[in-house]
Amino acid sequence: MRYAYRVETVRGAERALMGRVPEGALMVRAAAGLAVAAAGMLGRRVYGARIALLVGSGDNGGDALYAGARLARRGAGVTAVALDPERVHAGGLAALRAAGGRTGTARDAARADLVLDGITGIGGRGGLRENAARLLDGVTAPILAVDLPSGVDADTGEVHGTAVRAAATVTFGAWKPGLLIEPARGHAGAAHLVDIGLGPHLPHPPDAEALQHADVAALLPRPGPATDKYRRGVVGVAAGSARYPGAAVLAVSGALRGGAGAVRYAGSAAGEVIARHPEALVSHGSPEEAGRVQAWAVGSGLSGGEAARRAVREVLDADVPVLVDADGLRLADAGQVRARRAATVLTPHAGEAAALLGVPREAVEARRLDAVRTLAERYRATVLLKGSDTLVAEPTGPVRVNPTGTGLLATAGSGDVLSGLIGALLAAGLPARDAASTGAYLHGLAGRRATAPPAASDVAAALPAAWREVCTGARGDA
Repeated sequence: MRYAYRVETVRGAERALMGRVPEGALMVRAAAGLAVAAAGMLGRRVYGARIALLVGSGDNGGDALYAGARLARRGAGVTAVALDPERVHAGGLAALRAAGGRTGTARDAARADLVLDGITGIGGRGGLRENAARLLDGVTAPILAVDLPSGVDADTGEVHGTAVRAAATVTFGAWKPGLLIEPARGHAGAAHLVDIGLGPHLPHPPDAEALQHADVAALLPRPGPATDKYRRGVVGVAAGSARYPGAAVLAVSGALRGGAGAVRYAGSAAGEVIARHPEALVSHGSPEEAGRVQAWAVGSGLSGGEAARRAVREVLDADVPVLVDADGLRLADAGQVRARRAATVLTPHAGEAAALLGVPREAVEARRLDAVRTLAERYRATVLLKGSDTLVAEPTGPVRVNPTGTGLLATAGSGDVLSGLIGALLAAGLPARDAASTGAYLHGLAGRRATAPPAASDVAAALPAAWREVCTGARGDA
């Protein structure tokens, strides 16, 4: 599991640790990890490589300077470009000069083979100031961000104005939410954590967390020798319409590929479902007439009309876990959702989330963390906000960020597959947050493993391979 903490929490942990170690020890540890990452980006070309350090006035700039000193001792030509020469970290600058490094200008940054971004780090707020943004204009080399790309918000993942776009980021002590959440995540490149000893001083729970292969493998249900189809879970699917019969087929596909012991389908697309999936138990009636289930997935492709409203109403009346997707989100009564005793999972994309919150879509996309938390609190439900960094939130506790997302999943019907998959995991007995985040993880892996560019049916077909990969650890963590 990757645990992420807000800046205030990280600062508190740093203060606690600094009281137990020699002065400057944390900066030495951070600089050592940063220098190793920089050398890795240069490959075997450290000796003679041109490295520029973009240095702000805080400890972030000091980390860059001390790392630059280490690289200069290995034969690199290291130049520090200070945004404010009067406020540069004195100890770091002295170390750089003692190692053979020097100070320089924007021209040195423009000619560098590698640039270290030590402008603001996790303490920065808002976009880059004009002088820093102007300095970046001439940079063509890969950028390695120090702790966090300058100009992004460490706590929320927001980006206001110009921000560094790094090829890689080395963060110190703990993950920050902004490294996991869009749009900031897209600025971080390949992110790496350097352990500087903060672990014992960080609280639990964190502010955000991201599952890895081992976490998902531990959560997935595994049939035993005495398991039958009912113990594996029977999931009901109320989806599709005369206009969108494919949504029903895809939701059932996701449920079957998601390990359900049986799938009961209720709706007008029964003919299409049984033609594609003869193992499904189909009914042309309403959800109440479909038979006993351990969970429901409702909403995909329902369109409108009284039959659709009735299906959503009946599903929400059921005393079993329920997933509500797509048209179901529009048709569901908010009071009925809040009054439910069994678990409820809502799975909006940004546009649907905006409609539920009564705000522009752009507001959701810019502040995804706030949006998913607000929805979870407002509906007293587990909310999965779709996107390349799918977020899962409950009214309390840390937000889970899915690390396996890919733009390849932005295809018609992909969300229908996800709804069926999560419904199957709910029917198998997983708690709502685990079912939603595990489903998103497998769905993302399947999107990566399917033939590119994948159609939604390809994603469903790739789910068993994704499941096997997680359980065998074939490719490591995402």
